[in-house]
Amino acid sequence: MADVTIDIIKNGPFIVNGTVELKDTEGNAYPAKQRLALCRCGASTKKPFCDGTHSKIGFEAAERAVPDSAE
Repeated sequence: MADVTIDIIKNGPFIVNGTVELKDTEGNAYPAKQRLALCRCGASTKKPFCDGTHSKIGFEAAERAVPDSAE
């Protein structure tokens, strides 16, 4: 898994660029893709993938990482 990046779209999904293996909670793998848009608003009907619902519900996200976060 080389050269993988994750970009955050303002008030939108996480964009994963680079081929990655994505598995559900039971270990079932989704087909590998070069680019994934992962839901961050929690309202997508195609979770874990983004379906654009964030724009319909007015999702607003924190835009910056918190360097001193305990997480």
